[in-house]
This record gives sequence, structure tokens and C-alpha cells, in this order.
Amino acid sequence: MVVNPGSEDVSAQPWDAVPSELADQIRPHLEPMAAEMIREIQNRVPEYARPLDETYVRTLRQAVAEALRQFVDRIGDPYGPWENTTEIYRTIGRGEAAEGRSLDPLQTALRLGARVGWRRLASEADRLGLNPQALYALGEAIFVLMDEMADAAAEGYAEAQAHAAGESERRRRRLLDLVLIDPPASPDAIADLARAAQWRLPKSVAGVALVEREDEFRAPSLPPDVLFDLHRPEPCMVVPDPEGPGRRQMLEVALRDWDAVIGPTVPLADVAKSLRWAREALALARRGVIPHRGSHLVRCADHMSTLVVFKDEDLVDALAADRLAPLSHLRPGQQDRLAETLLAWLQNGHNANEVANRLHVHPQTVRYRLRQLEELYGDQLTDPDLRFELEIVLRARHLRAQAPAQPTSS
Repeated sequence: MVVNPGSEDVSAQPWDAVPSELADQIRPHLEPMAAEMIREIQNRVPEYARPLDETYVRTLRQAVAEALRQFVDRIGDPYGPWENTTEIYRTIGRGEAAEGRSLDPLQTALRLGARVGWRRLASEADRLGLNPQALYALGEAIFVLMDEMADAAAEGYAEAQAHAAGESERRRRRLLDLVLIDPPASPDAIADLARAAQWRLPKSVAGVALVEREDEFRAPSLPPDVLFDLHRPEPCMVVPDPEGPGRRQMLEVALRDWDAVIGPTVPLADVAKSLRWAREALALARRGVIPHRGSHLVRCADHMSTLVVFKDEDLVDALAADRLAPLSHLRPGQQDRLAETLLAWLQNGHNANEVANRLHVHPQTVRYRLRQLEELYGDQLTDPDLRFELEIVLRARHLRAQAPAQPTSS
């Protein structure tokens, strides 16, 4: 028995039991056999019954011709080269993927072709001098070859799909880069790349800033209209129609392993601004200045005033040093109580009873503190501009006090 060097044990190969001289006997009959296979396939597989679709007809003829050629070649030399045929069927599989078709019609066609070939050879067994053992081996060889060709086509199909997915992902990353450029890229450039990436231009978008909470990386499951890149130093997303039905719930579920802030809803040309504000809010959220309130997805639009206050913290500190100077000589506990009372008074329309309800103290206690503040600030508390500035610095002071203490570096 001949064994192909370097291959696995082939003693069970069906080709060994088929007389090699049968190849020369079958070869003259290949053309009518191919015609019968093509007729059967076109009658049974609708995708190949399209006389005006040259791509399908050409693919069918190529597949049948190669299958028959390889069949007789393998009979004549069971251990001859197979790589060329494998590559042909890989190419056919890649072509089906490139055309956007399913591989099912091709695989069905291969099975039908194998059945036609087996039926014709079985009917010619006596004339060809095939004993039952050789006929059985010939039938097995037909279906083994069909499986090998189907596997090669499936490999090519999968390769093409992986390549297309990779190219689509690269285009979408380039598109994400382009829409996030500040100042924005030209609308024509964005539209061209959006078409190539099969991304429909939205009327409104929001940028999303992300940071992973878990040690193990988990990519979120997102709808195809969301542009994202989780591998850049500052992961981010661009979400079309962020105010649409179910969008917030979708993001809540998809980003459950991430701390995330969704920026304000803006036109596409302003998405870089939305993302910038989302990143600023994310930094404040991670400090605890912006509370999560039970959700790991924070809406930037709910905290715009906080962003304004913390836009330049050094400037706020300088303003606080001036506006809170009347409290500076008091003990820290006194400063805290009076600052808390003054902020509540400013935020509740200067109503002592409302302040008492908010602070959970007796109204008389509030009135006592307010008298202290009047003594410290005098007529300044009647100045609307001063009251506005006091609310800014007191709000910043309060938010910082609510945030967890940041670890100090050694």
C-alpha cells in the first residue's frame, strides 16, 4: 500500500479501493456528466436558476468542472497535490461572501452534484467492471471529496467575512477619529467615509466618555450604529439619536462594567465638544464631585452647572478666598455650619423655614445663624452679584466636601 510521506495514516482512504485505471475510463464522460449536474442543480437550487446572473452561472460551472477534474485526478493518483483545488474552492467561498450571499446554495449544489455523479457511475458499474466493493469505495470517495470541497469553500467564506469585518472596523475607527476632530472635518469628508463604513449620518449625537471598572476587559454589546473605540488611551463612543426610545436603557445594560458619562446631545459637527464635556464630567464623577446616584451612566446634561463651576478650580478657589473671607476667623465647625446655612438660604429663595426643612434643624437655629451671617457680611448679602458669586463658591465647597477623600501619593 502506498502511503503519502508526512501525511496521516491513509489506509482507510476510499481512493485505495478504486482501480486507478478507472480515471481514464471516466474522463471522456465528464462533459455530459457536468451538463447533467448543472441541470439538476439549476432545477433544485433557485439561486443557480438565474440565466441573467452571470456571477452565479460562472460560479456553478467552475465548481462543477473543478469537482469532476479533481475526482478523476484523485482516482488516478490518490496522493497527488490537493492544494490547488483547495485554493480554488476557497476562492469560490470568498467570492460568495464578497457578493453578500449565503454559502448554503453552494453547499446544496455540491451535494446534488455528488448525488448525480454517484447515480451515473452506479448505472455504469457493469460496463466499467466495478465489483460491489469498488463501487462502494467509489461512492464513499465522491462524498469524501464533496466534504473536502465544502470545507475549503467554508474556509474561504469565513476568511472573507473576517477580512470584511476587519476592514469595516478599521473604517469605523477612522470615521470616529474624523468626527471627533476639533475643529470639525468638512461635512463632505465625513459623508464620504460614512458611506464607506455603512454608517448613516445622524441628525443628533452624543459623545460618551468611558473608563473600565473591572480588571478583566469586557467589550460591551452595542448596536451597529454606535461608533466606539475601547482600545485608545481614553475610550469613547459616539451614540446617534441619544434621546431616542430605549437608548439610555441600551447604554445602561451595555456599559454595566464601565463608568461612563454621556455628553449633551448636539449636532454631529459638535460631537467633539460633547465628548470633551463628557470627559470633564467623568473626571469629576470619579472624584465623587458628581454623584452616580445608583447608575454607572451619568448624564452630563444633569450636571452642566457643576461643570461650569469646576471648569477652572484655581479661579474658583481664588474667588472663594475672597468671598468667604468673613468666615475665615471662625473655627472649622462654625465655618461649615454657617457655609451650609448660607448655601441653603441662597438656593431656597432666602426662606428660613425652607432652609430649616432642608437642613433638618429648627427654624430658630436657622434664624440665629442668619443673624450671624448678617453681622459678618453686613449689607453685602443684599447685592445680587455677590449672592451669585457666593452660591458658586459655596456650591463648589459643598460638592468637594461630599466627595470621598483622594489618596495621597507617597
